[in-house]
Amino acid sequence: MPADSGATAHDTVLVVDFGAQYSRLIARRVREAHVYSEIVPYDIPVADLVARRPKGVIFSGGPKSVHVEGAPVIDPAIYDAGIPILGICYGSQLVAQQLGGEVKRTGTGEYGRTALSVTGPSVLFSELPAEQEVWMSHADSIVRAPDGFITTATTAGAPVAGLEDPDRGLYGVQFHPEVVHTPRGSEMLKRFLFDVCECRPTWTMSSVIEDQVAIIREQVGDAQVACALSGGVDSAVAAALVHKAVGDQLTCVFVDTGLLRKGEAEQVEETFRRQFQVDLVHVKAADRFVDGLAGVTDPEDKRKFIGETFIRIFEEVARDELAGAGFLVQGTLYPDVIESGGTDDSVTIKSHHNVGGLPEDMDFELVEPLRLLFKDEVRAVGEELGLPEEIVWRQPFPGPGLAVRIVGEVTPERLEILRNADAVVREEIKKAGLEREIWQAFAVLPAVRSVGVMGDERTYAYPVIIRAVTSDDAMTADWARLPHDLLERMASRLINEVPGVNRVAYDITSKPPGTIEWE
Repeated sequence: MPADSGATAHDTVLVVDFGAQYSRLIARRVREAHVYSEIVPYDIPVADLVARRPKGVIFSGGPKSVHVEGAPVIDPAIYDAGIPILGICYGSQLVAQQLGGEVKRTGTGEYGRTALSVTGPSVLFSELPAEQEVWMSHADSIVRAPDGFITTATTAGAPVAGLEDPDRGLYGVQFHPEVVHTPRGSEMLKRFLFDVCECRPTWTMSSVIEDQVAIIREQVGDAQVACALSGGVDSAVAAALVHKAVGDQLTCVFVDTGLLRKGEAEQVEETFRRQFQVDLVHVKAADRFVDGLAGVTDPEDKRKFIGETFIRIFEEVARDELAGAGFLVQGTLYPDVIESGGTDDSVTIKSHHNVGGLPEDMDFELVEPLRLLFKDEVRAVGEELGLPEEIVWRQPFPGPGLAVRIVGEVTPERLEILRNADAVVREEIKKAGLEREIWQAFAVLPAVRSVGVMGDERTYAYPVIIRAVTSDDAMTADWARLPHDLLERMASRLINEVPGVNRVAYDITSKPPGTIEWE
């Protein structure tokens, strides 16, 4: 954790990632209890982990068996560091195995909702029902707890579903307390955070704002600061937070790339120039971006070109209109950092516009006040800062804009078709009252044409793919089960109202294996 991150003033719990899809969810659940959390790789040196001075450590689940060759492990020296540890699923099995217990493949794995019985005195299950429902996902089971541990819970398929050694501050549960399908799971996590680790619940959005205001002021001093406004919630919240810190030192630069959604440029002008009286430079650069994307089909090449062109335009504006501006505000979020290889065990999924697409020779020092935050926390900060609801609850939108929702070459014709199609999808989602339930809903335009029949004539036009997903933080996502009548209305409007469209499909791919965006 960087020394100037703003989190060092708060008690911290580290989540050790053993490859589980739920590691991010565990970190978010800890933060929801107002305790700062951060994700670290399982191969982190124990000395480095201890140097971060965590109040506690949580071992995540993982996709492998502890018996498989190459299964992730942690240095056993962690158990002698005097830091409380909670193992979840694979994490609990690893604790048991490394400390001399026994983990076996019993032939009776458990998946989904499972009845749990509390069998002994317990810190984690204190004041909770003796019989309760939990969410299991395991093939191996702990069949014997290590010496010094008490077995605190069992299920039909897990002889040791809970184990504790309070003297050493070591705890484990075979199930997943972080998921909503374990109804009392958040209470168990709070027992660990507050009763075992004695964490202070100081991680609130008010404290985040206070911390970041101080950090921003210290970082930039009296210098001028430029902020890239994209029209999305991340850049808007980042701008509002920096404006609170440095006021008139901030100039927002809105680069109209020509790759935005319908009506977005006008809304940016209205919100920041007229409503908040922020100094706003509006650069109309659509031709520069669209012309530069001619012939480019590889999505990474699109992202890199857009990121570099974006910064070059910023530098031009800085030279011409922002004398002395040496800082650039970006709305980088914690999941951006994770997905762009910002943690040691990460594999880069794509180069985020906020992280990986920037040229190395840029002339600005970055100010990233949201870098520690998940999306739900960003929205909460935005509300705390007084941003309007239509900005705070705007759906996520990729930095490269519609360019990565056109699968293939970007052309003015395809942009116009996609912009109009996307507006139809978002209008219908709003009319259906699903804006807050759906993480993202948008249109995708593949650069292919298909044969159709409209009236008495054959057509040769584009298909539009509707993409709608539900998610908590974009790390994982499920395709949204939209009502059939809603899909029918969308399809009818798209074909009848958007010239150049003759076919509509609905994407039912979850993440993983797919990503939310098509490129």
